Amino acid sequence: MEITFNIKYSTVWGQKLLITGSCTELGDGSIHAAKEMLYRDAGEWQLEIRLSGPVRELEYNYIIEDENGIRRMEEEKFVHHALFSDGCDSYFLYDYWLREPVDRIFYTSAFTRNLFARQEMTGADPAETPNGILLRLDAPEITPEQVVAVTGNQPCLGNWNTDHAVILSGANFPQWETGLHAGDISFPLEYKFIVLESRTNRLCYWEEGNNRRINNLHENKKSRMIINDCPLRTPDLSWKACGTVIPVFSLRSETGFGIGDIGDIKLLIDWAKKTGQHFIQLLPVNDTTRSHTWQDAYPYSAISIYALHPLYINIPMLGNLKDPERARFYSAIQQKLNAADAVDYEAVAGHKTACLREYFRQEKENTVKNPDFKKFIAENREWLIPYAAFSYLRDKNNTADFSRWGEYAHYRREKIEPFCHPENEAYDELSYLFFIQYTLHIQFAAVAEYARRNRIVLKGDLPIGINRQSVEAWTEPEYFNMQEQAGAPPDAFSVTGQNWSFPTYNWDVMEKDGFSWWKKRFHNLNRYFDCFRIDHILGFFRIWEIPLEYTEGLCGHFRPALPLSVKEIEENGITAFDERWTRPHIHIRSLPELFGENVETDTLSKYILHTDAKHLTLNGICSTQRKIKKIFEGKTDTKSQIIRDGLMTVANEVLFLEDPYRKKHYHPRISACKSYAYRELSDGNRHAFNRLYNDFYFLRHNEFWKQIALNRLTPLIRNTEMLVCGEDLGMIPASVHEVMEKLQIFTLEPERMPKTMNREFTDPGTLAYHSVCTTSTHDMSPIRTWWKEDREKTQRYYTSVLKQDGEAPEECSSGIAEQIILNHLKSSSMLTIIPLQDWFATDDSIKRKDPAAERINLPANPDNKWCYRMHIPLETLICTDSFNNKIKHLITASGRHK
Repeated sequence: MEITFNIKYSTVWGQKLLITGSCTELGDGSIHAAKEMLYRDAGEWQLEIRLSGPVRELEYNYIIEDENGIRRMEEEKFVHHALFSDGCDSYFLYDYWLREPVDRIFYTSAFTRNLFARQEMTGADPAETPNGILLRLDAPEITPEQVVAVTGNQPCLGNWNTDHAVILSGANFPQWETGLHAGDISFPLEYKFIVLESRTNRLCYWEEGNNRRINNLHENKKSRMIINDCPLRTPDLSWKACGTVIPVFSLRSETGFGIGDIGDIKLLIDWAKKTGQHFIQLLPVNDTTRSHTWQDAYPYSAISIYALHPLYINIPMLGNLKDPERARFYSAIQQKLNAADAVDYEAVAGHKTACLREYFRQEKENTVKNPDFKKFIAENREWLIPYAAFSYLRDKNNTADFSRWGEYAHYRREKIEPFCHPENEAYDELSYLFFIQYTLHIQFAAVAEYARRNRIVLKGDLPIGINRQSVEAWTEPEYFNMQEQAGAPPDAFSVTGQNWSFPTYNWDVMEKDGFSWWKKRFHNLNRYFDCFRIDHILGFFRIWEIPLEYTEGLCGHFRPALPLSVKEIEENGITAFDERWTRPHIHIRSLPELFGENVETDTLSKYILHTDAKHLTLNGICSTQRKIKKIFEGKTDTKSQIIRDGLMTVANEVLFLEDPYRKKHYHPRISACKSYAYRELSDGNRHAFNRLYNDFYFLRHNEFWKQIALNRLTPLIRNTEMLVCGEDLGMIPASVHEVMEKLQIFTLEPERMPKTMNREFTDPGTLAYHSVCTTSTHDMSPIRTWWKEDREKTQRYYTSVLKQDGEAPEECSSGIAEQIILNHLKSSSMLTIIPLQDWFATDDSIKRKDPAAERINLPANPDNKWCYRMHIPLETLICTDSFNNKIKHLITASGRHK
């Protein structure tokens, strides 16, 4: 078979084009073995090849080589694809150079597999006869209610009459194609693509730009021609949608077990569809079981990046216990737990797990023989066996701290594999754990498919960190810096910063294998989600790294970073760098302010000692925050808490932190201008420190972090089909927006956290199209609670944002909440995603009486209990027509219901 490749590409002197593809004659996809093309005329390049054997399909890419021999391929994420049929020995392919689409988001699975997917469409006429032409192009923005057609200056194309245009097939959406006969074409051929309503064939719009033109084709009566045309030139239609965000555990249904589950997601999909929404955003759904206590409820601290949470199994979807007495026993427990206002995590985990274990014992014999069960284990054994072994050893040793597991403290595959043998004592437990993950997968995959059929995009959540007592930390320690902790610098959520206790990533090791660890994470998410949110995307630019001896986040530093030498510090105007600035110390005059007048000097002498006549530091027994925390653990009296808090502050009293990776290089301590040590500086040193600080945190690293993020994120974004969003809140480097815009990652835009200087509130009407507009996040107060937190701020919001006169009401009424949400729905963002609690706030008949009970998380409180539950069952919500009609009206009025 002969294939002639044709492409029009303007080159400069010294450049040439080559082609590589999935056959030996094209170098088997190697950029180094690519075949050189022949320059013909007017920017046209051609290559003829003869294939030695039968080929049914071919993938290929074009390459440009400069005068220095450096080769660059087309956009890596996209390839040219040709299908060949029997009965034809000659093909002419006409292509265009593939570039990153300006509308790449419409190529994601959120659109191609979900929102715009074609449910049933027949294929195009493949132009099977010799001398046939297959005309095709990409048009991913076409909704299911539309089709693409072509018209032009030929009778077979309707002679520019749109009523007689040729409709293309979208069977291979987002690619559209139609077959023509070369004998029906008189050259030059001019044509344009149009978009029609699929039911009526009524014209929606013409594509933009000039007519497309083909002066001639290399006509050969025994050949077929495939014209891969440039993508549809769609006018700016600014498609928009909206949705709801809620943790799975917060869902409530009549059949629930005191916690939300996968079956509840299906009900939520029904509600979203009924109200005209297209997105459901969930918090992380991975297994967090570490201690079998309420602390396991924290969804951002998973013990596995693959395993789903066992508590999210829907028991009715699973089946019933055959023993009537045991069934009644668990039914009574289920009803009691399900009646609770909040999630009683320990009670739910204990009873639901016991019920699942009884069901497994009942069905074990059939389950282990099930071919689908065996297939699931075989396809997922890479992560499933280590996860099951970890869970087994955690419970056997009564700790998730694998350093205390004796011979299993260090993961060895050859030691774990025997656990799967039927004669091993661990086999029954591992079989149960395999069954749980198999069941979760079957249920979640079914719900994901249900969502796609109903054009509802499930949006997942990718936590930035992993628990230091997790499967991955045990099995792949080379990827992590276990001696450090990840967190966040001070922000609106916490004045002392946040310490998440997660190990930081060893990015150098991850890069060596092409970030395979992250790519597998992304791939696993795509099993259930068509969109996801990268938690703390700033961690891909730099992470806030905190030494293990600290429990707060103030004495952290960014990594990677460009720490300052002593010479640089002094060149910035600080005179005589003092090593004491790097060690905790406090002036004696600050003691009353720190500890109050009622704490005796003798009491303090147990914890602090003099470094000179005027300064004190922490002594050996409490020289770190971790030691201080341990000393005062369980002491709840006021005096002890005052002393503890004061000592914690002293531990933070430094102006510079030495970089752990470059000795004698330093980071200015974050928020140092609020420290006691800063007060002691001379006026000149204070001014110099301020200049140094501002340059270090807001200028010095911008380009450096930009390149770091592009190096990490680019291969990951190209490797996933999902629509990618990022949580870019907090202390944001100036380069973050540029990188996210370049990679088409959606930003997160809460109205109360503006990213523009000197603004108190974000203006939803000015947001970038590639963004998610929202009223609040799980780390913030819902609308009604926030309204009462700061009366002065609420008044300013009432006057300047809502444009209301007079004094702001004490309570956020349903009318006010409705106006707030409507403002968000009218934003310029493609997506507006509202917390379920804020939707409820718009209706007096449905909203919760106590708004304070709707708060999900307090970031400043490490002991926060993640226990919020919606207060009415989803079955009731679906039937509450007055509320649902109001939501649908708001969405329709904003132009987001399509």
